[in-house]
Amino acid sequence: MTRIGLISDTHGWLDDAVFRHFENCDEVWHGGDFGNEEVADALAAFRPLRGVYGNIDGAALRSRFPVKLSWTCEDVRILMTHIGGYPGRYAPGIGAEIASTKAGLFIAGHSHILKVIYDDRSKCLHMNPGAAGKQGWHQVRTLLRFTIDGADIRDCSVVELGPRSR
Repeated sequence: MTRIGLISDTHGWLDDAVFRHFENCDEVWHGGDFGNEEVADALAAFRPLRGVYGNIDGAALRSRFPVKLSWTCEDVRILMTHIGGYPGRYAPGIGAEIASTKAGLFIAGHSHILKVIYDDRSKCLHMNPGAAGKQGWHQVRTLLRFTIDGADIRDCSVVELGPRSR
């Protein structure tokens, strides 16, 4: 059993509450737009960190994180990229990549819109944790927590960190 804290679009700002909400997590995954290395360093010092770079991330973060990441957690194949869309509106090539990697979980950020949608067509769960940072048009800063237990993805919960302007 692996407990995951999923975050995205921090844009250089990391709420201290993230650490409290992720204290029972085994790993932290970041869906891109870290904003600066300090955010990545703080998360990596807290728990094992996997992530992808986003469109606002500079050269240092792009050299540290890939644009796309595919790996297996427990018995679930995961595909993560920052700009990926969602079921029915995937970014170009993403549907084919979900199929070729046999992903059971596809993670994207970028939109600042929290979504958890099962794609019947690809038999893949899509997650976007929304945005945890202060920049953007979202009104509430959000994260996701969930558990991967063998082939099961379960116990998904949404965490609201408060208004964007705070």
